[in-house]
Amino acid sequence: MKRRTLIKGLATGLSSLYLSNLYARNLFASQADHLMAAGPFQPTWESLGQYQVPDWFRDAKFGIWAHWGPQCQPERGDWYGRGMYQEGGDQYKYHLEKYGHPSKFGFKDVINEWKAENWDPQELVALYKKAGARYFMAMANHHDNFDLYDSKYHRWNATKLGPKKDLIGGWAKAAKEQGLPFGVTVHASHAWTWYETAQRSDKNGPYAGVPYDGKLTKADGHNKWWNGYDPQELYAQNHTLSKDSLDDNSMGEHWYWGNGASVPDKAYCDKFLNRTLELIDKYSPELVYFDDNALPLWPVSDVGLKIAAHFYNTSIKKHGKLQAALFGKMLDEQQRKCMIWDIERGQSNQIEPLPWQTDTCIGNWHYDRRVFDNKSYKSAKTVIHTLADVVSKNGNLLLNVPVRGDGSIDSEERAVVEEVAAWMQVNGEAIYGTRPWKTFGEGPAMESVVALSAQGFNEGKGKPFGAEDIRFTTKGKTLYAIMLGCPPDKTALVKTLTANDRTGKVARVSLLGNDSLTFEQTSEGLKVQLPERPVCKNALVLKIEGAIV
Repeated sequence: MKRRTLIKGLATGLSSLYLSNLYARNLFASQADHLMAAGPFQPTWESLGQYQVPDWFRDAKFGIWAHWGPQCQPERGDWYGRGMYQEGGDQYKYHLEKYGHPSKFGFKDVINEWKAENWDPQELVALYKKAGARYFMAMANHHDNFDLYDSKYHRWNATKLGPKKDLIGGWAKAAKEQGLPFGVTVHASHAWTWYETAQRSDKNGPYAGVPYDGKLTKADGHNKWWNGYDPQELYAQNHTLSKDSLDDNSMGEHWYWGNGASVPDKAYCDKFLNRTLELIDKYSPELVYFDDNALPLWPVSDVGLKIAAHFYNTSIKKHGKLQAALFGKMLDEQQRKCMIWDIERGQSNQIEPLPWQTDTCIGNWHYDRRVFDNKSYKSAKTVIHTLADVVSKNGNLLLNVPVRGDGSIDSEERAVVEEVAAWMQVNGEAIYGTRPWKTFGEGPAMESVVALSAQGFNEGKGKPFGAEDIRFTTKGKTLYAIMLGCPPDKTALVKTLTANDRTGKVARVSLLGNDSLTFEQTSEGLKVQLPERPVCKNALVLKIEGAIV
């Protein structure tokens, strides 16, 4: 009861240093069977505060992500492994029609259906590099608790079941062949509460009262395809339900292991620790993303702190200096010194003092066929505008291109990627290796910004970008003005660059992909005459040289 009371208090937003002391005697002290790397970083917030974001990540600016696993097999969108057990919901109804009742065909059986038969990691990663990605990330597991790599600690993995392939191994090899830093994303810490819907049963209809398969055990597998495998190793549901678990929307309240969440036991925490240490050591990622507030299983366990210290120390041992990029969400001021702040589907509204990242997707996180059928993917224009906005504020963009169950991407997605590639080939100079200017931009969209909500989610809620919206980046003494549209009269006006001593005198203006342009610096701003037919349609980039201060 004491631990639950403390966890609930976390929502008040106390600093991590205070919480470190508050929880010191209430954390599950995890135990690693896997060897931990020694080095300067210790598993405490204070020690992790030594972290410095590596320059290669700051220069890269743009990464592409394959958020792909067995939940993509039904091609019915996000959180299928939870939603299929929510009676009356869209995914539940779809599951009944496609597979049958979840008491007879559960998520473990969806895994068995998944074969990834058309997966070609070399082709996809080569495409993403062409599109301008400077790092590539692949999902190592999701809340469904299925490891997509060869794990000696977790039998429910893709080398033994489903595709029977080492997916992370294949992605890692493809990234290396393309010379891209490789990253993994880890989401499985939440399986304990996320899968609680699998403990339910229908309230209505012919299966009313018949339990779903969330409580099955190894003994139930006699004469089944999964004979010898324990479903509890996957579902982790041998525990009492969280408070309000029967409320389909309760998961958000339990994300930080507060508000009555069922707290994972030590065995669960230890296993997650060993699985993740093994992942880091076996595949040597340069980036690790946690879909967690702060770190996995914080504040009920020290698991996340140990993984972070191991990851950093391993990077130093490998490279002679720290080259690792580690991401967490909902970070307070102290925690942002320990890792990179990740914002989901949203952007900061200011230039952040420390590098950060936004992660977003051109569709749903898990592949949803309806997005293709309805032609409702994010456009390349939206992707480019998001990238420019994020980079102008000292951030990076990680973009998910959803992968189908069979391992391919569809024609609509490919068209978006190809269009982004065309823009980046001309204008990447204004993105890569740049740093923020004294202001991130100008224009009407700045007047209608929407504040972040929880871990992000302010994406697309402000005023749409137009030709008057400009985002600035710098490289050395060069200023780039990224115009998020094309002025109808072929004249660009950069209002921030007025003719005064505080701005400095512009010496030369050119359009990336074109020659020098005629310009005039006036009291209204920098007026630039654009060519009759600009090279790029989604955003134009002015390269401005001179004594810009």
